[in-house]
Amino acid sequence: MEQQRASARLRIVLRHLGRPSAGALVATHTSGPIAPASFHPQQFQYTLDNNVLSLEQRKFYEENGFLVIKNLVSDADIQRFRVEFEKICKNESKPAGLVVVRDVSLATSEYIPSEKTILKIQNLRDDKELFRYCTLPEILKYVECFTGPNIMALHTMVINKPPDTGKKTSRHPMHQDLHYFPFRPSNRIVCAWTAMEHIDRNNGCLAVLPGTHKLPLKPHDYPQWEGGVNVMYHGIQDYDKDHARVHLVMEKGDTVFFHPLLIHGSGRNQTQGFRKVISCHFISADCHCIDVKGTSYENIEKEVVEIARKYYGNANTTELKDFLMSHAQLVKGERTNL
Repeated sequence: MEQQRASARLRIVLRHLGRPSAGALVATHTSGPIAPASFHPQQFQYTLDNNVLSLEQRKFYEENGFLVIKNLVSDADIQRFRVEFEKICKNESKPAGLVVVRDVSLATSEYIPSEKTILKIQNLRDDKELFRYCTLPEILKYVECFTGPNIMALHTMVINKPPDTGKKTSRHPMHQDLHYFPFRPSNRIVCAWTAMEHIDRNNGCLAVLPGTHKLPLKPHDYPQWEGGVNVMYHGIQDYDKDHARVHLVMEKGDTVFFHPLLIHGSGRNQTQGFRKVISCHFISADCHCIDVKGTSYENIEKEVVEIARKYYGNANTTELKDFLMSHAQLVKGERTNL
């Protein structure tokens, strides 16, 4: 029965994405007419009433937990982000608070400032050029469909995914982003993830399990990979390996918005080029933080606190919420609960 439901869900996704099979899927945004009789507002849990998404787009996100919007960010903006990223890689730009992460397989090698050695940079708030991504009107108009009008940029990254060294460490295990964010309600959190170049299975595109945003948060831990695992690359240990999987092939400027409970990951980069994306987790400023004591967030909290002390020398950081909020920024509306 579960396999039948998974097969049916995959057929729905493939019909929306316009390809006959999942093997070489090209993700596109959903659009088109929908019969008025099929519109039932009370069914919508994951999107808010808005004049941006079509009814079909809303239904697609409600059912699958993600939505790709084609060509959303301009080539000019992408190029500006790329130039700034390369300056950071060459140590020509050193914004305060920025965290630069190297691939674990290169951790003991001689450091040469280059994009070949940088896995990602995060906490972009103090880099005015890169943080512009979080304030782009074309991004925020979609974000508001999921979070409402009071929007905070919570977690910001440029993910580079350089060519795999042969140890398969450029993979990212299947996971749920809510594992890192103790904020609720989860339906008012969304990730915007924009391709900075062509992305496909060869260079490690996103793989998503449609419909898994309806599942609860699952236990995460570091996978037991022989070649090693990058810091904070936690994965789900017991997800259904037979669940229908969709690989999101995207072009430069394409943006996928997805729910924090959607199970997703990415493969290794098997090319000699890079797979760059810029992303931000947005959260409603009306959300609240849960008590992490006795929950799976306790382990995350300990790891985050150690990282905070390593990178920032902040011995007073003891709570996950405080660390996250220290790098968050209101980008639209008013700050309320957070």
